[in-house]
Amino acid sequence: MSVTRRAATLPVSFFERSAEVVARELLGTTVISTVEGGRTAGRIVEAEAYLGHVDPASHGYRYRRHAQNQSLYAAPGTWYVYLSYGMHWCANLVCGVPGAASAVLLRALEPVEGLGLMRRRRGNVADRQLCSGPGKLCQALAITRDLDGVAMRRSDVTVRAHGATTAPGVTITPRIGITKAAEWPLRFVVDGSPWISRPVRAGD
Repeated sequence: MSVTRRAATLPVSFFERSAEVVARELLGTTVISTVEGGRTAGRIVEAEAYLGHVDPASHGYRYRRHAQNQSLYAAPGTWYVYLSYGMHWCANLVCGVPGAASAVLLRALEPVEGLGLMRRRRGNVADRQLCSGPGKLCQALAITRDLDGVAMRRSDVTVRAHGATTAPGVTITPRIGITKAAEWPLRFVVDGSPWISRPVRAGD
């Protein structure tokens, strides 16, 4: 059908860079899930960078380690999936060097394949709401803690390079949904996308 089947899975080297660079360049790439035997896919339109031990909003701030965040210290390109507010899963990809605890949070996708299955998983919400948030996209793609600690290239949820000849336009804003270091400009969104989790406001 499309670029989602022809494009190559992103290499580990893509993630061996700073989280800010990776977050920006993930925009326009496609996440493909074959979890539970169904194929769903969405194009990344929003992502946030978390900078590890120097970032007060990071789960690895000051090298904090515990049973739930071990994957954050793994090799670049590893999935780090955690439960937010005890309610929904959030999917991240580890970046930089092992032990840096930096990662990129997937915040929103534009659904491109398997929308019927996404609707069933999400409870028949409007298509605009299928993947417009970290928890929503995990539910739509059936991402759970089972993915945590798995190398992306060997998992049931992969990220494929975008097939466009030019990268999408990008707007950078402060991160959202957090209280610490919320003003840091580390949220990256595709210009004009109607699929992002929260509209970009004047002054962002």
